[in-house]
Amino acid sequence: MYVPGPTETAEGVLATRDRLVVTSMNDVRGRAAIYTPQPDGAWSAAPVPLPDNAAIATVDADAKGSAAYLSVTSFLDPTTVWRLDTVSGQVQPVKSTPPRFDSSRYVVEQHKAVSADGTQVPYFIVHAADLRFDSSTPTIMYGYGGFEISQTPTYDGVLGRLWLARGGSYVVANIRGGGEFGPAWHEAALTTNRQRAFDDFAAVGKDLIARNITEPRHLGILGGSNGGLLMGVELTQHPQMWQAVGIQVPLLDMVRYEKIAAGASWVGEYGSVADPAQRAFLESISPYRQLRSGVRYPEPFIWTTTKDDRVGPQHARKFAARLAELDNPYLFYEATQGGHGAGTTIDEQAQMSALQYTYFMRRLMAPSR
Repeated sequence: MYVPGPTETAEGVLATRDRLVVTSMNDVRGRAAIYTPQPDGAWSAAPVPLPDNAAIATVDADAKGSAAYLSVTSFLDPTTVWRLDTVSGQVQPVKSTPPRFDSSRYVVEQHKAVSADGTQVPYFIVHAADLRFDSSTPTIMYGYGGFEISQTPTYDGVLGRLWLARGGSYVVANIRGGGEFGPAWHEAALTTNRQRAFDDFAAVGKDLIARNITEPRHLGILGGSNGGLLMGVELTQHPQMWQAVGIQVPLLDMVRYEKIAAGASWVGEYGSVADPAQRAFLESISPYRQLRSGVRYPEPFIWTTTKDDRVGPQHARKFAARLAELDNPYLFYEATQGGHGAGTTIDEQAQMSALQYTYFMRRLMAPSR
């Protein structure tokens, strides 16, 4: 019997003629193992030697033979299909998407930060192999933390060309609210416990600073949708920690979110203003409600789309208008095409990428302000 450990989640299963291949995540890193039935009814497990710090997914298997196929993706290597011989345990790559940037100069590391309640929060960082630990590295930190969605290693050629190649580092924070460690990791940040996700993200930022990788004037954060809510909260709760805040198609008015677009369908995630305790919490964390006069917030880049029928553009518009009332600088962009995302065509997506990376370069790579 396969039972996931405390830091492990089951992902997929393939069956060949007389063996099983099980993929899982252990500490947010993909793993695969071959399970072979034994005469006494037990199963033996043999790990499959695949690249570390990667996401591993099942593809297909020969139910009458011994071949199975697995997909492997990492921050530095594009998606590659590997053939696994379940009898010998040997693997070999058979097909890969083309590389989009030279990844030979970079490394991927995984570290853990300690959140406000003592919980260890893992995160990945991609940086140059010859990184100088002098707090000078421009760093973008990405987070989501909701709906039991795991943030696993992904390959991004645009990130490689426009950010890593210019000396930046990139961080993915695996905060509570996601599914990295199963349902309990998600449930730990539901409704009135959601501050835990926000604390987790801030803890990762503090850990990067403590390791002398970066410092607030070189540290930017990025997230969209539920991650846009995360960005708004981090901007209002820790304005001194960030030099740049990228807020994409966000939820920001959490007192009225149930009445905007598809918001009513997310009560199980965020809670409802109909419940007095949940309303009080939503008011306390709502970025739109928590903007204050006399506070200098880092200039955010807020973008949305006119036709976003999932979150709705009202959140971003209201937040920008409130910043304007407070005489706080901000950048705002609203695409007229596309839904809950960066655009419907390659040209629109390219434009959004150009705007986003130009913003981060100017905020994090420019001389001291």
